[in-house]
Amino acid sequence: MTESMRPARRRGTALEQAILRAAVDELLESGYPGMTMDAVAKRAGTNKNALYRRWPHRAALGVAAYRQLTAAALDLPDTGSLRQDALELLRRANSHLASPLGEILRSLLAQVADEPELLAQLREQSDGGAGPWLTILDRAIARGEAAAAARHPRVATTPIDLLRNEFVTRGVPAVPDEVLVDIIDSVYLPLVRGRSEPANRSPR
Repeated sequence: MTESMRPARRRGTALEQAILRAAVDELLESGYPGMTMDAVAKRAGTNKNALYRRWPHRAALGVAAYRQLTAAALDLPDTGSLRQDALELLRRANSHLASPLGEILRSLLAQVADEPELLAQLREQSDGGAGPWLTILDRAIARGEAAAAARHPRVATTPIDLLRNEFVTRGVPAVPDEVLVDIIDSVYLPLVRGRSEPANRSPR
């Protein structure tokens, strides 16, 4: 093969994207348990050193590949009602967690539980993080459905935290819709409505 016929050596972003595409394909074909650095390197046409220079271990690469899979923008519900917005967002998260992508997410969570930074990245990607929940709460505050004191990340994300707990503690393939309704009606909405006083109020 002449010099002009040899494929250009990939570097930088081009090589990184090739590795991520290979990792995505491995996740889809084998799941996270079956994804190995050797298989990704072979599929990407590079060596393992190139992978380890960018991702220190398999879990980090798995997270990056998962984020590639779920990179589509989240279309937030806007029904004009906090209850309906929260319930719809929770139903979408439930569908995602019950999907093949959700299975990949759960296997990743099991592997990176001792890596707080990676765990935080996965949580952000699995449901958009606190951002979408704060957005629908902000809309409710603007409509007068909730007090400004209700705007707190822990309050906003209570539904998704409880949903994750259902998957982790019960091991269910999908959470029944009546449980989602109960989370919103019996926990989330009373919590939001109960925060009518400023959050930094001094104790008496």
